[in-house]
This record gives sequence, C-alpha cells and structure tokens, in this order.
Amino acid sequence: MLERFSLKRGKTKTHRREELANQDLNVPDHVAIIMDGNGRWANKRGLPRIAGHREGMKTVKEIVREASEIGIKVLTLYAFSTENWKRPKDEVEFLMKLPEQFLSSYLVELIDKNVQVQVMGDLDKIPSHTLRAVTQAKEKTKKNTGMILNFALNYGSRHEITCAVKSLIHDIEKGILSKEMIDEDMISNYLLSKSLPDPDLLIRTSGELRISNFMLWQIAYTEFWFTDKLWPDFSVSDLHEAVKHFSSRKRRYGGVTS
Repeated sequence: MLERFSLKRGKTKTHRREELANQDLNVPDHVAIIMDGNGRWANKRGLPRIAGHREGMKTVKEIVREASEIGIKVLTLYAFSTENWKRPKDEVEFLMKLPEQFLSSYLVELIDKNVQVQVMGDLDKIPSHTLRAVTQAKEKTKKNTGMILNFALNYGSRHEITCAVKSLIHDIEKGILSKEMIDEDMISNYLLSKSLPDPDLLIRTSGELRISNFMLWQIAYTEFWFTDKLWPDFSVSDLHEAVKHFSSRKRRYGGVTS
C-alpha cells in the first residue's frame, strides 16, 4: 500500500531504508528530475511566472531532503537548460538568482546532512554571482560522502556531446588517444557526468512527455516516470510513488529475463 510507503519525516535514514527493504522496494541509486511546470503553476493562480519558480525552490528543498533520507545516492536536477536563455530577460535574471538563494538558505543543512553538491553545464556563461554561489557550495561540501546533489545548470545534452566529440578529436590529434581506443566507456568519460553513474530513474513533472535535451547519452536504459503534477505541487508522496513504480519494473537492458 502506498500509505505504508509514506514514511514519517521524524524517522532516521536508517529506519527509512529498513522500511523500504521490508517492502522489497528497490530504491534507485541515481534519480534525475526534469522540474517542469513552475510558470504554469503561477499562471493558474494569476501570479507572475517568477512566483512559480520561487515556489518550485521550496519543492526542491523538500525533495532533496527526502531523497537523501530514503537512500538515493545521486539526485540530478535540471535547473536551467541551454535553451532557457530564450525566456524573457526578467525571468532569466530571476532564475540565475535562484541557485544563490537556494544555497544561501540551505547550504548549512546540506553540510549537516552530508550531501555533496556538484554542478554540470557550461558554467562560463552564467553570471558571476551565480558561479560564486555554486563554487562555494561545491567547495564546502566536497568532502561529504552522502547523497550527491547534482545541478544541471546551463546544461544541454547535445552541446555536452558536441564538446565531448571535439575533446576526443583533440586528444587523438595530440596522440593522447588512438581511434581504436574509442568505445562507449571512453565517450562516457568525456561527458560532464563522467564521475556519476547513469540515471536509473528519470522523473518529469507537468504532464509533458519529452526529454528536452537532457542527458541523452546517459538515459539509454533509464526508466521513465511521468506525472501531470506541476513541479511546485510535486510532493514527497509523489517521489515515493515514482520509486515504487521503479521498483516494480524489470530492467532487461536489451536482454531477456525469465
């Protein structure tokens, strides 16, 4: 029953993991989330779009806490795509302030919870105040050994793959590699996510059924879970439901299981 899976927040991480184990639920190691629907959430309430982004930040805090508690090892959040620069200037400026606001109010708790902050994306193009905030968070949490909170910031998978190809060509031309050495593992090692396992579960909110240029190489065998919930309405119980669905699936990786 889903109600049994709705664990009380007061329980420790160990207790939560024990309860999941008792239900034979397989918690994914790496969960990636496309956080969609902030603007629509605000529009439905007659509010400016930035109000939706502010509310969505509250959801991020809640989901990060719960993901860490139930034993997810890596949580990747699609915070800002390379295409998001096309949005209105005031909205982009607000979005670029969110990492700073989030980390300034939440970094102490992340450190206390042993969460390690990582960021992947083209960081050369983000504002200096945003870069300072994420750099500081990475530095202050780099020795943490708990869940990795990985923000995809100014990230686009096609751009990532293009840069990886260019780097491979450069290293071949310099004699660092030969073309015979290139295989799937080698390509993965040239991606921004090279230090992370591929996502086991991809969650997308807001009812949209597309990938939006997110981790195209890495999600080759990822399980997908879509919900009509807008991101500000996404709750701990929704995360539990996604994990429960993931646990019920058989991952064959192209093979056959009995």
